Amino acid sequence: MAPFSRSLEPEWLDELPPEDPRAIRSRNDLRRVNAIMGNARLIARELGQATRVADLGGGDGSLMRAVERKLGRELDVTIVDRIAGLEVFEFLAAPGKPLDAIVANLFLHHLTDHDLRRLFALAAVRAPLFIACEPRRSRLALAGSHLMWFIGCNDVTRHDAVISVRAGFSGRELTDAWPIVDGWTLTEKAAPPFSHLFVARRDGIV
Repeated sequence: MAPFSRSLEPEWLDELPPEDPRAIRSRNDLRRVNAIMGNARLIARELGQATRVADLGGGDGSLMRAVERKLGRELDVTIVDRIAGLEVFEFLAAPGKPLDAIVANLFLHHLTDHDLRRLFALAAVRAPLFIACEPRRSRLALAGSHLMWFIGCNDVTRHDAVISVRAGFSGRELTDAWPIVDGWTLTEKAAPPFSHLFVARRDGIV
């Protein structure tokens, strides 16, 4: 059972102009947070032989560059982000080049339950592999989110870290949002210290 109910609130970084100095500092903070959470390692481990990857909400692409370093090879990455001029739902619904995998890192927790189910329905058609690393909604993660000052994060990152954990996931919440169709293997689990990992893999994909 989840330790507390999921709640969504606006995050400051989403509301700041990309060129705002506080936003730039916060994006730099997030690279360090990703490294602490080990999300690049988690994603690289699940990608297998996938090469053509869409990164939802991928920002400046730094996460996928870290994934490439972990894999020791280059990927054909499409960054799907408003900053890059791509809207996630439009991208997933439109015909496009074949994809081996879709990755979402610290992105799904921004979505309402309705939009999450909508995104999953589109993703299940668009690619045979979906990997998400999200904030773990737990007392431990919430405590950790209040310690962002300890690693030098600015006020934006400190605020958003708490909001992100409260909007995060636990248990089987992402599994339950995935469309009920045959031929998929779903994995959902805690990924210590603070991440929640969800993988949807079409049967036969390695």
